[in-house]
Amino acid sequence: MAISIQHVSKQFGNQMALSDISLEIPSAQVLGLLGPNGAGKSTLMRLISGYFPASSGSVSVCGFDVLDEPMQARSCVGYLPEHNPIHTDMFVREYLEYAAGLHGIKNVSSAVNAMIEKVGLQPEAHKIIGQLSKGYRQRVGIAQALIHDPKVLILDEPTSGLDPIQLVDIRALIRKVGRERTVILSTHIMQEVEEVCDRVVLIHHGVIVADDALSEFANRPGGLESAFHELEVRS
Repeated sequence: MAISIQHVSKQFGNQMALSDISLEIPSAQVLGLLGPNGAGKSTLMRLISGYFPASSGSVSVCGFDVLDEPMQARSCVGYLPEHNPIHTDMFVREYLEYAAGLHGIKNVSSAVNAMIEKVGLQPEAHKIIGQLSKGYRQRVGIAQALIHDPKVLILDEPTSGLDPIQLVDIRALIRKVGRERTVILSTHIMQEVEEVCDRVVLIHHGVIVADDALSEFANRPGGLESAFHELEVRS
């Protein structure tokens, strides 16, 4: 099992962001976390990435507990936050070489060349990141998250603010990556989940309210759209 989350809760002061979450995610699956803004999606992803600890419960990645074995667990994870934290004053290749160096990759040049080809950055690899369109900046962000070949890729709202053509390209890239590793995709866009994900977890007010294969949601009355609309109404 790539990720195991057992009875996890997270509290910030008096606010309960997550309440008794349990989830098992296997390898080579694209899982969509779908829910309204503020539902707890980003909090859950940050717990998995080791960004901060759970208030209770346990999280393990590739068999490593994120609290007891943090370095081993983090080495298995690639993470692209909602606000892509790339250095816009660096060249694309320079930035990816920097990211590869942080992960201790030995053959940096080979790894960067392979990643540029993998995510389709060849036409822009010679440019400063600040000169790129938002779609290509997202490709750079995904490339840095994948540079160390993690078994788990976490993407928080990866298509936010993209134009229709960029949306198609980034979603196709996510599907491609998901054939090789576990991908957790956070979004509030239902259509994105339908196009990219194998499995859908609906989260609302920090609680999982539904968890099933995408195909099973299609068999429900009203399908995934109806289930998501109910969450929006309840918000």
